[in-house]
Amino acid sequence: MKLQLVPARRGLSWIRQGIRTFLRQPLALSGLFFMFLAVMSLAGGLPVVGLSLALALLPACTLGLMAASREAASGKFPMPTVFLSAFRAGRQQLRAMLLLGVVYGTGFWVIMGVTTLFDGGGFASGYIAGKMPTMEMARNPDTQTAMLAFLLMQLPLSLMFWHAPALVHWHGVPVAKSIFFSLVACLRNFWSFVVFGLVWMAILMAAILVVSLMAGIVGNPEFAGLALLPIALLVAAMFFTSTYFSFRDCFEPPQEDAP
Repeated sequence: MKLQLVPARRGLSWIRQGIRTFLRQPLALSGLFFMFLAVMSLAGGLPVVGLSLALALLPACTLGLMAASREAASGKFPMPTVFLSAFRAGRQQLRAMLLLGVVYGTGFWVIMGVTTLFDGGGFASGYIAGKMPTMEMARNPDTQTAMLAFLLMQLPLSLMFWHAPALVHWHGVPVAKSIFFSLVACLRNFWSFVVFGLVWMAILMAAILVVSLMAGIVGNPEFAGLALLPIALLVAAMFFTSTYFSFRDCFEPPQEDAP
């Protein structure tokens, strides 16, 4: 396993490859993405342990989406069982993947704990409950500080786990090293990921703008509300498809995948 450095324009290539791959198998990849959402929702909805369980399963579930993207990119039809790739890879790899989830969940809860130091837990309690911040909370300087602290800490946590599940699954990298290598890969290819993130944000904003304009043209404000959710989910599914290509380009492929 060897880290590869790529130019900034490769971030745009990941997006193109993700969209192209998604359009090859839109039904299969959409179905697997909704399966991902369903698993996260069901796990997160359990009392007391729900959110912790969802966080622990997140690396394994995101690996399932990457495995599906890999199948689609190679011209295969990703079957629903590919979503369970992390759970079918053997006991040792499954333990490593679940440990990865526990580490990620621990990091998340630490971040939530730190935010309570700024606003007494107002932001954390709302975020955990899945509630949108009220205007009063958004105007509160303490809540604003808590939100900023969350973003500043969540970003590096996300980068540490961006490639980690794939490194554990396809390269057999130990948990601690996979987290370290994932962060290093993202930082060494910083501008590629900046392009990747900014273009995806622009795509989402453009989609929202188009829907809003169409709602204005037809004179039906409810149209925007009805259309925005499926379009946002479609963009999210394409986004997750494209993450596989960022992993593939940042690390030298296993010998069996080499051309």
